[in-house]
Amino acid sequence: MPSIKEPTRSSLVPRSERFTTPSLDGIELHTSRIDRPGATTLVLLHGGGANAHWWDHLAPRLAEHFRVISLDFRGHGDSDHPEFREPGAFDRDLDALLEHVEAPDAILMGHSMGAHVALRAAARHPPLRAIVAVEPSRGGRRGERRRTRLALATSRTYATRDEAIRRFQFLPTAPLAPEALRSAIAGHSVRQEADGRYGYKFDPGWFGIGGTEPPELSRIVCPVLIVRGSESSLLSAQGAAEWTNDIANASVVEIPGGGHNIHIECPDEVLAVVDTFVASFR
Repeated sequence: MPSIKEPTRSSLVPRSERFTTPSLDGIELHTSRIDRPGATTLVLLHGGGANAHWWDHLAPRLAEHFRVISLDFRGHGDSDHPEFREPGAFDRDLDALLEHVEAPDAILMGHSMGAHVALRAAARHPPLRAIVAVEPSRGGRRGERRRTRLALATSRTYATRDEAIRRFQFLPTAPLAPEALRSAIAGHSVRQEADGRYGYKFDPGWFGIGGTEPPELSRIVCPVLIVRGSESSLLSAQGAAEWTNDIANASVVEIPGGGHNIHIECPDEVLAVVDTFVASFR
């Protein structure tokens, strides 16, 4: 594979789309998609407080073989930010997307919260082809998950757009992330608030919502790849092993050096292991 740091030679250009379905009760969701007629659909699911553009540096490369669709969950990115919040809403968003794009047998690749949504979907939808779960939290450092949630739940605004972009940081921190990539993601993550100040494109109220029922992992029949960063504070080596013990057809790959945001810090390495895993599902 060519280095992720090199400009992509792909002629496939992402396009934005907003859609709704009857199951969404009027809520519109946003996607960034690279269509490839006849190709298997690969859906990318971001983590909490993130958005579809966290995959922009990976999507064109993945689109060399797949129809790639990155989703903004409600309350995130350019999807609607409804006042009413309920457990399980992100599961409904994913189900609506799969219905909208007519891809019940898609491959799902999720990071953190998105990985958990993908695993719950696999327990509900046997037709799914495969799951790539990047850093689904389990057994992390004591208190780290709570500290991260509290930081995300704290709403901050800034006087200018430039200041908001400059202050943007990954949570947990991603010290290996290139500054150009951090700045690009930040630029897609900033919005102007009603008072004229600038904040970020996610609703911190979602971090106070109780969790959904844990999935019946024994019901997952498709292949699952767990991707862990060796320095992760939210997914321990033991936690990764527990995922593979609970899911019949699961394997784990640990990538040296990176932390919880491994797809940001070590994108080449993540793409290499994902490419090997999904090769037989193209």
